[in-house]
Amino acid sequence: MTWLPEASAHATRIDLLLAGLVLISLAVLGLVFGLMLLNILRFRAGRTTAIARAVAAHKSWRFEIVWTAATLAIFFGLFLWATQLYVVGFRPPVGAIQIYVTGKQWMWKVQYPGGQREINALHVPAGRPVQLLLTSEDVIHDFSIPVLRIKHDVLPGRYQSLWFTADRTGSFRFYCTQFCGLAHSRMTGTLTILSATDYAGWLNGTPASGSLAATGEALFIRSGCSGCHASSRYAPDAADTSRAPSMVGLYGSRVVLADGRAVMADAAFLHDSIVDAPRRQDASFTTEMPSFRGVLSEDELAALVAYLQTLSPTLPPSAGN
Repeated sequence: MTWLPEASAHATRIDLLLAGLVLISLAVLGLVFGLMLLNILRFRAGRTTAIARAVAAHKSWRFEIVWTAATLAIFFGLFLWATQLYVVGFRPPVGAIQIYVTGKQWMWKVQYPGGQREINALHVPAGRPVQLLLTSEDVIHDFSIPVLRIKHDVLPGRYQSLWFTADRTGSFRFYCTQFCGLAHSRMTGTLTILSATDYAGWLNGTPASGSLAATGEALFIRSGCSGCHASSRYAPDAADTSRAPSMVGLYGSRVVLADGRAVMADAAFLHDSIVDAPRRQDASFTTEMPSFRGVLSEDELAALVAYLQTLSPTLPPSAGN
């Protein structure tokens, strides 16, 4: 039994880190106040000057140096432990199920790779890594699942990523923990963790209007993207790629931007390249792509990103079924 409900190994590690931090802090606090109390009693009014001088004469800096260095080393170890947990929390394993979560006053909209959609509900399988791609349509929100010990700010027009692997089935609550308006307190939802069999049955039994990738493929053509960007389906190998980079193999590769920075073309990069093209300009191309901010909704952007990921055949699919 744990003092708080938990549904992942990450939650257990976070609890251990927090317990270690609290215990070490209490130990240091007890040592400091214990020494203060000892000195108060030792040098209280009424003690003779000779006793005070004798105590001062036997003072040693070794004790202070040892306990200060020991606590510094312990807290630095906790810092490294926390850093490791933080870094791992933002590096999803290859093949994780990608689920798109969009915050909007005052609801959470969820889209699955197969095209299933929910509001204020999230279904995931136990035992499989799940990556959440988070964004907002209006103000800053904060997506938090206490039972998994994960949370992250959700920013307008940008993708944030979290991942987890749930290890027990059940239903749990998730929340917006950033004050976002009058109905902030109602911006909650239910996380349902299912067994692999039940999750497959839920996917098959939930209506879907075509997969996200298929929707994105149609949107890629309708929005005119295929006129500049080559893809495996709509541009032969000899297609002109002088105006814009090919989308084939882009996802997961490293891209050198016009300012000289080399970045990974992950889902967040693809999203930001569509809504904020000038800041994601490839150094190899001088043609400026117009921004689609306000032209495409976050639902449409999620579909486009899902489609562009399928154009990197060397990467395993992140479909949820």
